[in-house]
Amino acid sequence: MPVDLPMSDAASDLILAEDGSLVRRSILPGGVRLLTETDTSVRSVSIGMWLPVGSRDESAPHAGSTHVLEHLLFKGTARRSALDIAQAFDEVGGESNAVTAKEHTFYYGRVRSADLPLAVDVLADMITSATLAPEALATEREVILEELAMAEDDPTDVGYETFLAQVLGPDTALGRPVGGTAETVGAISAADVRDHYAEHYRPANLVVTAVGDLDHDALAALLGQRLADGGWQLADGATPDPRRPDGEDPAPGAGDAAALVPLRLARDTEQTHVYLGGPGITATSGERHVMSVLMSILGGGMSSRLFQHIREERGLAYSVYSFSAGYRGAGLFGLYAACRPSRTAQVVELMAAELTAMGRDGVTEDEMRRALGQITGSLALGLEDTSSRMGRLGTAELVHGRYTDVDEAVARFASVRAGDVQDLAARLASSFTTRVDVGPADAA
Repeated sequence: MPVDLPMSDAASDLILAEDGSLVRRSILPGGVRLLTETDTSVRSVSIGMWLPVGSRDESAPHAGSTHVLEHLLFKGTARRSALDIAQAFDEVGGESNAVTAKEHTFYYGRVRSADLPLAVDVLADMITSATLAPEALATEREVILEELAMAEDDPTDVGYETFLAQVLGPDTALGRPVGGTAETVGAISAADVRDHYAEHYRPANLVVTAVGDLDHDALAALLGQRLADGGWQLADGATPDPRRPDGEDPAPGAGDAAALVPLRLARDTEQTHVYLGGPGITATSGERHVMSVLMSILGGGMSSRLFQHIREERGLAYSVYSFSAGYRGAGLFGLYAACRPSRTAQVVELMAAELTAMGRDGVTEDEMRRALGQITGSLALGLEDTSSRMGRLGTAELVHGRYTDVDEAVARFASVRAGDVQDLAARLASSFTTRVDVGPADAA
């Protein structure tokens, strides 16, 4: 049974038992949200601290500032140097990292359960008390420029980012690359970063999720104390900031894949990397389970249509698959293949034809059965990883505002019918708007 996650203190101590584990949610003083899943069968804990701010929340001149800030939080606090932060996890055999995405920033660690207080102390110190020193910015800016340069050397990175920008809108905040560009990163000042930090890193914006051998109440007390030690004002009765508002599914395109003029990016490669697709569905769409089944059948594994018909039967590509991405008010679908330049036109035609055939003729019950098995099996395997389960709690809180247990998730996938998949495939097959080719300059 799904459980709503309301944004009020009435939601404190929401308790669910699932498969021998205990899921709890509390809204702490200051509006901090804490979600935990206690599992005493392991001897570790994965913990994450989430802020619902990403690259889509930046202004154009400050593109990349969220990613820069993520890097700078590892560069030192009033209590710790950058080396102290690194050594804190290394010396207990733990791990720590962070991710900046289009709609959130996420700091996480995984440690033995006995070392959970250390992980909370270090992550809370980073979140509340980063020094953001100008000299650290100067050094880390060079690191980020190297990171951007490394991505530019990878044709798949270049193609994917260009494809996303074209589908979502190159002049929109959502369409811009998460890391910004060399020009925008070079222009970001220490004052810009501090303003961004002060605006978004607040108690009412913070979500903490943890899974493993832990006690919810003890973690709540420890977290509150460490955030207060960092100078955050944690008022009783405060409510969290509202979630990012929902948006309508994007309007379908009106494109025929065969008629698309590709955007060509010249790179000194042996293959042409092709991205083909258009608008999809949002992260909260009622069709998201249908999309998952469709993607599994079309290009989600070695038994998928794209893999079998393009690689196995014809030998035209080594790597070929389909993908989708959903955001608030936007989404996309895509097909990817890497092949020798002389085969590009044939591969593009075959990829589009597979989606068209799915929309015209439907899918078989065997395909539906395999897709359900692949999806639910992957879900079950993910439950053996505390980090995956911790991420699942974060998505439930930040994106959906609802916790869905595993049985309910499986039931929703099982409720998808072949006709649902066919209907969505037919819409997507007539919605191609974008093709990006990355490869040799003379491939055209």
